[in-house]
Amino acid sequence: MTGRTRLALAAVGVLALLAIAGCLSPVSDADLKENATYDWEANASATYHIYTNNYTAVLDLQNRSSVELYLEDAFGSNQALPISALQFRHENGTVVNDSAFAVETGRSKVTFEPPAPNGTVAFTVSRSGPDFRTPVVVDGSHEVLLPPGREIAIPFVSRAVPGNYTTRTVGDRVAIKWESVDRDSILVSFYRGRDVWLFGGLAGIVLSVGVIGLAYYRRQISELEEQRKELGLDVGNEDDDPRDRGPPPGMR
Repeated sequence: MTGRTRLALAAVGVLALLAIAGCLSPVSDADLKENATYDWEANASATYHIYTNNYTAVLDLQNRSSVELYLEDAFGSNQALPISALQFRHENGTVVNDSAFAVETGRSKVTFEPPAPNGTVAFTVSRSGPDFRTPVVVDGSHEVLLPPGREIAIPFVSRAVPGNYTTRTVGDRVAIKWESVDRDSILVSFYRGRDVWLFGGLAGIVLSVGVIGLAYYRRQISELEEQRKELGLDVGNEDDDPRDRGPPPGMR
């Protein structure tokens, strides 16, 4: 075994140990230093703007010395929230970046200490698909703004959990708001508004084909019955029923 091979195996072993220990994190220093523009003038204690590939979170902190960010996966294990572009706005309006935070990153969670216990923290989280899920970090009201053109009005194809929410329209977005949340996370599944017309059109086509097929089937049955009558094969007449011919000979 060459020295280069031993070095490669040692590197793989170190990476494996780090993974087992939970030291590998989806968040890097470069991620935290990314630039982003946030809407600091929010109407809720926690405000989330959902976009195609990510969402932004703006959270109002009250007497918080630290914040932990993670979500539980399907196997019951905690997974660190893949945040980026970490910023903080002091109560006097001054905005600082990630360098003002003390941040610890790991595979199971991201923990940071804000530069002040009171103020507003903001970050970006990568996402994809028609589902949105975020941990509940602060107390008070929460508001989620869907991507433009998305809706949650139709049951079974959309939902918002917990269910005690209200909705309103903000420009081309639907805003979902909870006055309080007593869960560890918020889940929203949404759909494109134009997809409703597509689904409705497909349903109409399927229904029309079914009606036409039923009508064609009944017409074929009717034609067969007429042909049987013309050929004298109709055995459904009551006159041909042996029970209507009276008693057998010798018993009349």
